[in-house]
Amino acid sequence: MAKPFKGIVILFLIFFLSENEYSLAQVNEYHPQLTNQLNHLLENHPNLKGAIAGVSIRTASTGDLIYSYNGETRLTPASNLKLFTAAAALTTLGKDYTFQTELHTDGEIKWHVLMGNLYIKGKGDPTITPNTFDQFAKELKKKGIKWISGDLIGDDSWYDDVRYSIDIPWSDETAYYGAQISALTVSPDLDYDSGTIICEVSPGEKANQKATVSFSPETDYVQVINKTKTVEKDGRNDITISRNHGTNIIQIEGTIPLNDPLHKESIAVWEPTKYSLNLFKQALHKQGIKLLGDVKVGDIPSNSQVVISHSSMPLSELLLPFMKLSNNIHAEVLIKEMGKLFKGKGSFKEGLEVEEHALTSLGVKTETMIMRDGSGISHMNLVPPNEITRMLYHLQDMDWFPCFMNSLPVAGIKDKMIGGTLRNRMKGSPLKENVIAKTGTLTNVSSLSGYVKTKNGETFIFSILLNHLKGSDQGKQIEEQIVNTIANTIN
Repeated sequence: MAKPFKGIVILFLIFFLSENEYSLAQVNEYHPQLTNQLNHLLENHPNLKGAIAGVSIRTASTGDLIYSYNGETRLTPASNLKLFTAAAALTTLGKDYTFQTELHTDGEIKWHVLMGNLYIKGKGDPTITPNTFDQFAKELKKKGIKWISGDLIGDDSWYDDVRYSIDIPWSDETAYYGAQISALTVSPDLDYDSGTIICEVSPGEKANQKATVSFSPETDYVQVINKTKTVEKDGRNDITISRNHGTNIIQIEGTIPLNDPLHKESIAVWEPTKYSLNLFKQALHKQGIKLLGDVKVGDIPSNSQVVISHSSMPLSELLLPFMKLSNNIHAEVLIKEMGKLFKGKGSFKEGLEVEEHALTSLGVKTETMIMRDGSGISHMNLVPPNEITRMLYHLQDMDWFPCFMNSLPVAGIKDKMIGGTLRNRMKGSPLKENVIAKTGTLTNVSSLSGYVKTKNGETFIFSILLNHLKGSDQGKQIEEQIVNTIANTIN
């Protein structure tokens, strides 16, 4: 009776070993020169001593794995995790998906007075700007409204009230890339860093004067503690900008020389819903609409009517600032949006469940991965490089693949909405325009995954995840050496 069981075990072992040996055979036989060069680089580069490198390379035409160095090892991907978020969003939401923002009221317009409350219902749109609020106010003015007798109320209940992904470091909470997630939020400009404000610091007119500080957009939502000093020309610029935790008090310290240009930095605000309401109230005031009530956060009543409805750009366009500029907030919004639409709750938990299901449908072995957020900001995210290249291969069969491909940074192209985070890399080399890939950077982590065209015109898919580095800039140099080896070794 033991013989059949023994046979099954042997067959299983043969299958299991052949799968692994097949990959090893590909590495050894497809291009020995490539294998030898990459192995030598990864095993001997001084900046990889004590670090962990994972590299995976596939042919774009067949998906064959031709090189794998720690390819099955789970590593921190940093912003390369956004590749999965974008793919899942395109799969579930679709390339034409738009976010909605609505103005509601529970009153009527009589004698130029809105007799009731004005509500603004946010549904996650990360591309709302102050100009959007200006347009809302103009539309209300066209309807004959000059006064609002009730309150201005912001409803952000489309998502839950968890503002940060679970593992975000304390130190990142004031940075633009660590802004709070809200269903009702606003971006200061067309980079669409929602939930942030741009702080501008310029030197005073004379030495020893405080620097001049302004904000874009202009608002009284933040308070300033100015501890700066203007110094003589060619002096030291050591301006630092920070926000006190749990407040909107922004501290600016350090020195700035007389001949220095404007210093600009985006800072995440505390409570973006209230920030949005502050700017919307300003927009109403500019149009001569007087609010007689208070500004507050609350839910829209069931008996309200829609006054104005606004649609965002489609997802296919949103992917450009999201992926080109590696926007963390867009990633987390997409996670919550997927959760809201398909699980009924705009939360990280439900959204990540939807994402996992979508990725499985794309051929990704999600059981080998740990995903804690959508942006990659968590050091707890873990992904094998082979799964990144596996997905990038399968995505080529999707009808929305051109949208996905168009969203990736292109090496060496100056325009930030084309070159993105690769615009200042590989500019003076044959890799310019021939590497289309997603970058990733965390403390001691650097990553690069995407597509590279070789000198003979063939395209290969690669993923490079470097962990436990002593500096991310060291990682960028290594990534470019690896990609250059792929592009110039395979004939």
